[in-house]
Amino acid sequence: MSEAIKNRYEFVVLFDVENGNPNGDPDAGNMPRIDPESGLGLVTDVCLKRKIRNYIETVKEDAEGFKIYIKEDVPLNRSDREACVNLGIDDTDDKKVTEALKKLKKNDPDTDIKLRDYMCRNFYDIRTFGAVMTTFVKASLNCGQVRGPVQIGFARSIDPIISQEVTITRVAITTEKDAENKSTEMGRKSIVPYGLYRAEGYISANLARKVTGFSEEDLELLWEAIINMFEHDHSAARGKMAVRELIVFKHSKELGDCPAYRLFDAVEVKRNEGVEYPRKYQDYTVQIHDEKIPDSVEVKRMI
Repeated sequence: MSEAIKNRYEFVVLFDVENGNPNGDPDAGNMPRIDPESGLGLVTDVCLKRKIRNYIETVKEDAEGFKIYIKEDVPLNRSDREACVNLGIDDTDDKKVTEALKKLKKNDPDTDIKLRDYMCRNFYDIRTFGAVMTTFVKASLNCGQVRGPVQIGFARSIDPIISQEVTITRVAITTEKDAENKSTEMGRKSIVPYGLYRAEGYISANLARKVTGFSEEDLELLWEAIINMFEHDHSAARGKMAVRELIVFKHSKELGDCPAYRLFDAVEVKRNEGVEYPRKYQDYTVQIHDEKIPDSVEVKRMI
């Protein structure tokens, strides 16, 4: 396994949406998420990490060391059981697995650590984002809780967004009875005409070294995944989405050279003069104020 990263990082991601719904809110009829006080659009961290996971799964196709733990149609305890098999416990009954783990721990106090380390080595998203792997729930023995070195916050739009409902018609009638009386049905879809969103993230070299082993190879793959996270996820519902900027701050040491907020404050995104209703990325200017950034912190614009 490659050596863990040695430098702390922070990063800023700018992405936009045109005539689409970047992240529907199930509590509001799947309309785009909006901060009710400011009118700014929101995209959850869970949504962004899903895009990254999907990209990794697409390009790596479950290659050794790059499996995805949180994935569609795969129960979590099926993946957890892989770690148990690695310790010689090959059983499909959860109760028997739990009992076998209890016996194993009496002879080997490091059993939990071995389970956790196996999961970190084999699953990229655990090594990156961490996970709560407690599917064998009735015992303290499980694959552990891992705090990942990479954390991403909610994305927030630069300006207030407008959630627009568009009425559509379809010729696919639901039932035979309805087809006798009508030839079309009405529907609705919610879109954001345009929105530029900003997300901020953190990468802890300290957690990478102590816990998951997140490596330089993993880091390069993460940058690639962030840049391309919408390129293989296009759909009519999400409209036109693209990552426009990935700005990376690399500290000179493991624990960093300055507080993260100073680096985030150095990135200014503002609407161009005379633009009242932004409808494209070129309606904004992105400026990095180098005077706010310590000389020991390296800044790189990945796009």
